[in-house]
Amino acid sequence: MAEDHSVSGSATTTLNNEDNHNNNTTTIHQSEKMNIEAASIDTTTTMETHNNIEKENERGHTFNHDISDEEEDFSSNPKKVQDATAGQMDLTRTTSSVRYVEGMKLYILMASMTLIFFLVMVDISIVSTAVPKITSDFNSLEDVGWYGTAYQLACASLQPLAGKVYSNFRPKSIYLVCFLIFEIGSLICGVAQSSTMLIIGRAIAGIGSSGLMNGALTILSTSMPLHKRPTYFGIMMGFAQMGTILGPIIGGAFTTYVNWRWCFYINLPVGGVAGAIMLFFIQVPDVVKPRTESIMTIITRKLDIMGFFLFAPAAIQVFLALEWGGSKYAWNSATIIGLFCGSGATIILFGVWEYYQGDNAMAPFSILKIRHVWASCLVMFLFFGCLQIASYYLPIYFQTVRGSTAIVSGVHMLPNVLSQLISTVASGAFVGRLGYYLPWIIASSTLSAVALGLLSTFSPTTSAGEWIGYQVLLGFSRGLGMQMPIIAVQNSINPKFVPVAMALVTFGQTFGGAVFLAIGETILSNQLRTNIPKYAPGVDTASIIAAGGSGPAVRAAVGDNPAGLAGTLLAYSKSVDAVYWFAASAAAVMFVASWGMGWKDIRKKDAPPKVDVESAAAAC
Repeated sequence: MAEDHSVSGSATTTLNNEDNHNNNTTTIHQSEKMNIEAASIDTTTTMETHNNIEKENERGHTFNHDISDEEEDFSSNPKKVQDATAGQMDLTRTTSSVRYVEGMKLYILMASMTLIFFLVMVDISIVSTAVPKITSDFNSLEDVGWYGTAYQLACASLQPLAGKVYSNFRPKSIYLVCFLIFEIGSLICGVAQSSTMLIIGRAIAGIGSSGLMNGALTILSTSMPLHKRPTYFGIMMGFAQMGTILGPIIGGAFTTYVNWRWCFYINLPVGGVAGAIMLFFIQVPDVVKPRTESIMTIITRKLDIMGFFLFAPAAIQVFLALEWGGSKYAWNSATIIGLFCGSGATIILFGVWEYYQGDNAMAPFSILKIRHVWASCLVMFLFFGCLQIASYYLPIYFQTVRGSTAIVSGVHMLPNVLSQLISTVASGAFVGRLGYYLPWIIASSTLSAVALGLLSTFSPTTSAGEWIGYQVLLGFSRGLGMQMPIIAVQNSINPKFVPVAMALVTFGQTFGGAVFLAIGETILSNQLRTNIPKYAPGVDTASIIAAGGSGPAVRAAVGDNPAGLAGTLLAYSKSVDAVYWFAASAAAVMFVASWGMGWKDIRKKDAPPKVDVESAAAAC
């Protein structure tokens, strides 16, 4: 601090000496220039103070140079410089005044948010093993697809809007509201007396979850410096992503031994504890400026409601097309083609509107055009698409081809889960220490392609050593890169825009999973139509496809026909292998896309980043 004041005082003395030396000759223009320089020095001093706290003083010199460069660019227009510098200083105060969460409070914050994130990820997949019992209780086989789709539709369509909400309101308040909505949706699902009521509850839970994933990333981003985030993000995402894999196991256990309603009731006590901790014991840093406008003004002018009303129908239409295509309707049917065309037309309108809105847009072009941002969104789309393929089709392999129960298949997937958890935490720690995130996502995409290629060799006779070893490699590869797109985005933009950027990344995650599962289902169905007549000529193909991924249902469809059963299991195995080939190809594309995320050292980003004066001032 003494050093910082010395710098400020020295600079001020220099300005005074110059003023005395030019006494009686100072012009109004020089006076304005001195005021601007003084404001710049004050801004720089604030930044250097922040860097001294972080023990990174040398970075303050770089930032000082950046600011002075901008002053030269604007010096021809004194009023423009004054306005821009005011905007700079306003953002500087917002950023530099943040007090990071430390010690036990940080650990409690991490634990509660990780638990909530875990529940959100469990909720995505837990219903899959409960569907047979639910459809039996409600006599609602025609609604089977909506139990998962309603949740994902609501979640994905609202995620970009959630980013704007977090940018304009206090993160903790918005997070708790979203969590309350999620809990209400879970309660409605648990007490549902009809299929329609259950679907409505799933949609409400999806609305809440749309802000929870983004909120967790946003709050942790404001609670710690950048060089610490990879480790903590790795811990949170490593544990949370276990929910995707453990969801079907938990759902199967509740459905078998208790009641399917506990698939949703479980969110209430567990989530309630985590939410209470957040509410009463944790103070989250605020990077949002104190409101000077009414809530209605913010909603109408800054949340881009029109953008949401254009984006949501586009997302819903493409989700419905992917959900219905190849199952309820043929891919070349008028319904599916109409949904895709309608979605495309609405997306075009959305893009035109967003361009017109500028930095107030729900998905600002000023953020999307940054290569690190759009490359990270693409990588996240491919990454979680591949993750969902493995998480969904490994249980199908174990339950259908190997004849395991839902719980035993979950045990068989532990090598995948544990290796992913270990490598996620370890890679985050190493990135925080070494600084560079790109090598990890490159290694992740490369090893993922290899691991998914190895999974495509599975057969009814694959040894335990093989399926354990291949899963260890798969989980290890995924853990290496899981949080890297998030780190890359946060390293590339001003902290003010982090919530919006995180919303884009989480939308890529959700959308990627939905698209890949739809494509995987189409591949599986088409391959079964080809392979069953080839390997089990006497078995009815339609009945096998109608049985879904349930092992007992497939065996019941074959009947008392040992040779036919052996051929059917071989056909099923080869059909699942084709899905893994698709995922391996996507991982190869991810390898190429990863290079766009940039080669940067995050340790040099602990200082508040250089402000884009015009954009930042306009956004404020």
